[in-house]
Amino acid sequence: MAEDLKQWNPEDETEWKTRDKAIANRNLWISIPALLCGFAVWLYWGIIAVQMINLGFPFEKSQLFTLAAIAGLTGATLRIPSTFFIRLAGGRNTIFFTTALLIIPAAGTGYLLQNPDTPLWQFQLMALLSGFGGGNFASSMSNISFFFPKRMAGYSLGMNAGLGNFGVTTMQILVPLVMTAAIFGGAPMILETTSGTLIGKIPAGTETYLHNAGYIWVVILIPIVVAAWFGMNNITADHVSPNIGSPIGAFAKITGMLLIGFATSIFGLWLMLPAGVGGSGLMLSKWIVLPVVIALTVFALKLIPGAIKKSLDHQYKIFSNKHTWAMTVIYTMTFGSFIGYAAAFGLAIKVIFGFQHIMVDGVMTHNTPNPDGPSALMFAWTGPFIGALIRPIGGMIADKMGGAKVTQIISVIMVAAALGVAYYMKMAYASATPQDYFVPFLVLFLILFAATGIGNGSTFRTIAMVFNKEQAGPVLGWTSAVAAYGAYIIPKVFGEQIKATTPEYALYGFAAFYALCIIINWWFYLRKDAYVKNP
Repeated sequence: MAEDLKQWNPEDETEWKTRDKAIANRNLWISIPALLCGFAVWLYWGIIAVQMINLGFPFEKSQLFTLAAIAGLTGATLRIPSTFFIRLAGGRNTIFFTTALLIIPAAGTGYLLQNPDTPLWQFQLMALLSGFGGGNFASSMSNISFFFPKRMAGYSLGMNAGLGNFGVTTMQILVPLVMTAAIFGGAPMILETTSGTLIGKIPAGTETYLHNAGYIWVVILIPIVVAAWFGMNNITADHVSPNIGSPIGAFAKITGMLLIGFATSIFGLWLMLPAGVGGSGLMLSKWIVLPVVIALTVFALKLIPGAIKKSLDHQYKIFSNKHTWAMTVIYTMTFGSFIGYAAAFGLAIKVIFGFQHIMVDGVMTHNTPNPDGPSALMFAWTGPFIGALIRPIGGMIADKMGGAKVTQIISVIMVAAALGVAYYMKMAYASATPQDYFVPFLVLFLILFAATGIGNGSTFRTIAMVFNKEQAGPVLGWTSAVAAYGAYIIPKVFGEQIKATTPEYALYGFAAFYALCIIINWWFYLRKDAYVKNP
């Protein structure tokens, strides 16, 4: 087990070159695969749901959309308590324990997927627990922010987030691949409709092993959990984690705070979901419920007594800083869009291009399979791959040009790309041959993904420059928590608009939000008398 670091100042050039750089890099390169697995387990429902359709699981499309939405909302909410784990529990303790927790939903999902008669609520429970992976981003980013000097903030945070986000791409490539072989035994299922992998389509009638989608992550997680325990460090300096106590005590703190996040997530989901999928039937607007969930989570955490309350009171000072709120909105534009589109991209391709949209007795229908449609599993990985790959590059460009300037440029690109995607979605969803519009749809969506990645890297730079070393970590965690609700909102909005037969309206709304972010970024960081000029 690596030692605790009682003194840590990466801004000291001598210490950085002689000792700190090697330690920081070791922690970064263990953090990245741990975070990668977190993203994979959090977001694999988008791919699993597509294959559940192909295998004829007895659920409606709208019910399957709830799996990605449940995981998205829970993962976002768990980022709120995760924001504060590093100060309370230490970096090594936090990354080890929260990564180990991912084994529970991974193993449970693998077990349940062996039986197509498994009731929906059990899949929803696994989707809920998959939220562990979403929450891990906040603590991971907060932890890495303390290890590197400010001049390397764009690079180090971009590498952790960008390569960590490769969990989305890795999952989208690996899951369809491992489903083709009996790696973990079990009885195969037979595809009812054409499926696919990275390299091409798989015809109906082929045997597939959907349960491998869960079990494969158990195998990958075990060595990463071991590496986290023996290779990572707690920084016990006053400005990071001064009073973490024993590892068992640290795990107990994390568990209690995660339970609060689960409780508020379940309450929010209950208010929003229809009775047919386990909700209250009230079906309250997400725009009302999500702020309530966030506020309840923050308030409930503050009620914890003792040392945790004292630490949280100290960290809650970020909420009195106006830049916290500005960066929360801007970060939501970049990361929220990335993670939401990643969760919805595969299902959107399947629903829009995988079916013919034809008039039957004067009524437009959308249920006839399209034999010439693109395979969702063949293309779903491309957007998240580009968005994650380009993120460290965005951070490095921002280190040279300034974060706000880079953010402004990509915001304009995002508005244009979103409007373009909306146009081709509209055309495809009214066509008997939607595949005719797939190439421009795909190209514009890839541009949109690339812009989110570059902008995400540039916002890391801005946060690192605007906030002091004590607040930067919690702010990164908090902004990522709010932004992660994109993983719930975007699949939910897509599902609602597809049901209303107007999927393009979703992109119109997102484009309007991006335009608002252009104004906020200019006002705070680019105008003549900006609060901080192009940080």
